[in-house]
Formats: sequence, C-alpha cells, structure tokens
Amino acid sequence: MKNITEDKIVENQAMDNLPVEIEPVLDGQNLDKHVALEHIEKDLNSKILKVTMTIKDRFPELVGFLEEMPETVPDEKDPEITLKNLNAYYKSLNSMLSKYKLEHPKSSK
Repeated sequence: MKNITEDKIVENQAMDNLPVEIEPVLDGQNLDKHVALEHIEKDLNSKILKVTMTIKDRFPELVGFLEEMPETVPDEKDPEITLKNLNAYYKSLNSMLSKYKLEHPKSSK
C-alpha cells in the first residue's frame, strides 16, 4: 500500500515547480506598429469628417446619400470597424463627391 500523505506532498511540490504565467510584454516593434495603426485610424477618421462636413456645408442635397452608403453598414460576419472599412468608406465618400462635382459643376463653386 502506498502512503496517501506521501502522494499529496509529491503532488504539491510538483505544483510549486510550475512556471508562473506572465502577461505578454509589448516589445518596441509591436508598440510601434500599434501606434502607427492608431495614427492611420485617426487620419482616416479626420479625412472622413472633412469630406462629410464639406458635403453637409456645400452639398446638402447629398446628405441623404450618406446613410444609404453600403460602407456605413458593418459586415455581419465582422461587425468591428477596421481600417479596411474606414478606408473603403473614405474612398466611397470621395468618389461620390467627385462624381457629383463633375455632373453638377455649377454646384461646386
């Protein structure tokens, strides 16, 4: 017969020797990438705001189209707003505004 107390002591000692899990530390490279992505996101948001304000101030007839743009509705599979979504939305705003200016040159003055 084995001594149960002896088994428990061995088991407890084994648990003491397990490495302590530490949260990963962001190294400089990952931190730089994170800062760069934040900068890109802020830049895109700023550009989107600028184009949106131009539309609202100078082309109010286009305001109704802002809510209808497919880029404003997140993908059901990935509802998170990503840089790709922001970039697509910015490009579509610019495209809509450019096309409208070409078709209505008197309105763009």
